[in-house]
Amino acid sequence: MPWSRSGWAVPAPRSHRHGVKGWDVVLPSIVKHLKEDAGCCVTTLVDYYGLPATGPKAWPGRIDADKRPLAERGASVQKALGAAVAAVLGGSYEARRFLPFVIMHEFEGLLFSDCGRFADAIGRPELAGSFQGIRDAFATPEEINDSPLTAPSKRIESLLPGYAKPFMGPLAALGIGLNTIRRECPHFRAWIEQLEQWVQHG
Repeated sequence: MPWSRSGWAVPAPRSHRHGVKGWDVVLPSIVKHLKEDAGCCVTTLVDYYGLPATGPKAWPGRIDADKRPLAERGASVQKALGAAVAAVLGGSYEARRFLPFVIMHEFEGLLFSDCGRFADAIGRPELAGSFQGIRDAFATPEEINDSPLTAPSKRIESLLPGYAKPFMGPLAALGIGLNTIRRECPHFRAWIEQLEQWVQHG
């Protein structure tokens, strides 16, 4: 997701209904934006467990990150992505112009930052207690997941059949508010702070 002072342009890192695109497709898009616009900052927002780990589509650092503690995995892949882009662009490249972000599980995990507001925003206030029960089992909302069957969206769908991710997810995020999400989610907060610094100082 590149940002420049002339506005946003978004090269989709996700294939329609087929998960995250391979790094072989995403890397050229990132490099293209960085080369074409010297005032451009490029970032990513992809989930760790959705990243291809092996084969020609594998994302840098993904397979090795599995050997690390949970709290270090996202940052480990981000570091590898930065190194991969720098290797292509060479010495003239400003590393701060590429700020990758790898969320550990899913965007929906962030919605557990405030379970009451989450439930209210999607029009199901009676689910607040159930959402809170899920949240309380983890140190932070970013850690909510045990397997593909218990990813944040799957947990929500078990309580709310027909959960419409493209509509309800953003609606809930708006209801919760950025300040609450960044307070409760330290990895997400670090990414936002990097973006803010880049926008402020260029």
